[in-house]
This record gives sequence, structure tokens and C-alpha cells, in this order.
Amino acid sequence: MKAFVTGGTGFIGRVVVRKLLARGYRVTALARSESGAAGLRDMGAAVVRGDVTDRESMRAGMSGCDVVFHIAAVYDFSPAGVAQSEAVNVGGTENVLGLAFELGVPRIIYTSTVAVFGDTRGELPDETYYAGGPFLTEYDRTKWLAHYEVAEALIAQGAPIIIVLPGGVYGPGDTSWLADMMRLYHRGLLPILPGPESVITFAFVDDVAEGHILAAEKGRLGECYILAGPAVPIGEMVDFWAQLTGKRPPMAHIPARAARRLAPLAGRAQSALSLPQAFSGELMRTLGVSYAARSDKARAELGWRPRPIQAGMLETFEWIAASEPADNDQGERRIAGGLVLVAVGLLLLWLVKRPRTGGSAGEQGSGGAGESDGDG
Repeated sequence: MKAFVTGGTGFIGRVVVRKLLARGYRVTALARSESGAAGLRDMGAAVVRGDVTDRESMRAGMSGCDVVFHIAAVYDFSPAGVAQSEAVNVGGTENVLGLAFELGVPRIIYTSTVAVFGDTRGELPDETYYAGGPFLTEYDRTKWLAHYEVAEALIAQGAPIIIVLPGGVYGPGDTSWLADMMRLYHRGLLPILPGPESVITFAFVDDVAEGHILAAEKGRLGECYILAGPAVPIGEMVDFWAQLTGKRPPMAHIPARAARRLAPLAGRAQSALSLPQAFSGELMRTLGVSYAARSDKARAELGWRPRPIQAGMLETFEWIAASEPADNDQGERRIAGGLVLVAVGLLLLWLVKRPRTGGSAGEQGSGGAGESDGDG
């Protein structure tokens, strides 16, 4: 079996490549840089130099394949990432899926995201759920366009596409905002937690990669499969990290309703001080919402079985501890100083705005009980 993979140098994609090779697939992966190409070759994959925004650069590598995995996407909430989102997430998807259909590839796996559902307001929807906005981030908007206006449109024309929708993905090798938060917590640099009522699902990267391959081997053409673990409020997850690691939890939780008011200030501070993505203006606007869905269909039809969250989180914290830079004092002081400024602003705003008498309901925020992308 011959497979073509986009996003093979990314968080989810490189695990998909590794698993395909272990199964005996002949893998050709797309790479934009020589460093990315070298890593893929080291795993045993053939490499095509190109980019999803350049349709013709993929033609030779994709020709004659039995399956195409389109995993590449921009899951980056920095200003530079936001600026690239439409060209890669929408235009790149048009190129990859359209070319695979043109070349007659029998099975095409497209990596969408549960973020296309938007804020599910505490519900755990299945694959039949549909929401057309509002979009909280540029990532949500562009992945929605790629899912519904590109992939679904091609399915309607007869393209043999199967869509997988990961939720929150974590594990060794992650560079997303969630990994940023886990590193900050590991270093003791998470003094306050904004939006503890925000809900995302948690699935280990190896399990999400396995779900991609199961979809290729067992999935029904034209169907969608959610690959999401348990939905947990981020405040509860951070408390769980404290139990797992023995480290102190944040000193204060700031409800989303208060924290969102500071999104413009946080965005400016994040850019000026190079703070982690978790404090970007884009992500601050998502505080208090639910990015959640249920994976019953993938479990029943594909036999997908994600591991217990305790095992995955322990492995991830072990990787974080082993991969911390040896000399990180200067960067840590800069980050700590920036986080203190943001934390003080959040605390002051919360104290000023919270109700002065009785009733805790006003302090609870507006969220429900949430790539990337990797790449998704």
C-alpha cells in the first residue's frame, strides 16, 4: 500500500507517518524545508519537496497512491499564523483534496477539527451536529470553510473522502497553546488560570494518529469520525495535573467573563513580550466556551480506543521534563515578568468588575460544563 501524507513533519502527521511505516506502507510525505525532509527520511519515508499551496508540487508524489492523508494546517494563534490560515487551511485543502480526486486516489483522509462546531455550550454533539458560526478564531473559521465548503462539496461530487475530527490533542512533541500551558505549569509559571470553565476534549497524539489510519482502513467513504477524548474543564484538568505531578496549582482562577475583557491587552502583551500562545488575543476570546464532541461512532465503527488520560498526561509531563532547555533562565525571567503583568491586570479587573454583594453566579462566566491543530 502506498500513502501520501501532508503535514508529515507536524505534531499529528509525524506519528501517522511512523505508524504507517510500521504497518508496512510505502510512505511519501510532503516537506517544505530540507530540515523537515531530513527528519522524514530518517523515519524511512520518501520525500517530495513542495507545499500544499502549490498544487503541482504534489502531483508526482501523489500519483499512484492508494490513500492520501491531508493533515497539514496552520494551528497557530500568533499574528503571523493567523495571516497564513486562509491560504493554507482553505486553499491548501482545495489543492490537496482536489488533486487527489483528479488523480483517482481510492481513499482520501482529511483532518478537520471539532472546532468547526464552535461553542457547543456544554453539549457533547456527534457527527450530525452543524453550526455555521459565529467563529471565535480565524482557525475555527478557516477550518469550517475547508470542511463544509471544500471537503463536503467534493464528497457531493463523488470524491472518496473520509473526514476525521480530532478534539484537543496532547502528547510528546506538541508545540500548541496546550503544550505551552503544560510547560508553564511544570516550571511553576502559571500563577493564575483565566477561564477555568473552558472545556476541551483531551486525546493522546498516538491515539489520534491511530484513528486516522483506522479511518483509512475501516471507515466508510463520505463519512465523518470524531476522534475526541473526555471533555474536561481546563480548571479541573490543571487540578488533575497537580495530583499527577505533586506541583502546586495556580493561586487563583479568573472567570472567563472577566478574563475576556482583557483580551486586547493580553494580545498586545503577548506580541510585545513573546509570551506563549495561551495568552494571545485570539485564544483569550475563546475563554469560557466548550469545544467538545463525542467519539461513539469512531469507537463503534473503527474500533478506536484512546488510552486513559492519566497514562497520556504522565508520559507528556515526562517528555516536558526531559526536553526543558538546560539554560533557560533569561527566557524564563522574561516570560515570568510578562505573565505577572497579565496576572495583575486580570486580578485587578476581576476585583473591580465582580459583584460586591452576594450571588456567585455573576462570577462564573458564560461558558459550558475544545489541532491542532495539530495540526489540528
